[in-house]
Amino acid sequence: MTDPFRRALDRIPEGYSEGRYDGRRYRIEKTTFAGGKSLKLVACELGGPDYISLNLYRLAIGDRLKPCEMAEAKVRAFVTGLQPLPR
Repeated sequence: MTDPFRRALDRIPEGYSEGRYDGRRYRIEKTTFAGGKSLKLVACELGGPDYISLNLYRLAIGDRLKPCEMAEAKVRAFVTGLQPLPR
């Protein structure tokens, strides 16, 4: 069984989507590479300054999360707390 972060990340659709986190609305872009072995996620708050960016590498020894210039705790809180909006 995967951890809550991985399950939440997998629920975010590929490509462009929108969602809510902490009462704010975000545009989200998720792109997978190498047959799903890596992914990039970028989220920007609509009408606000917040920004989330991460890369995830799915390796044989386990996932490696690489936040882009922000704390890993911020990335994990965003992904697990995000409520995707219907397309």
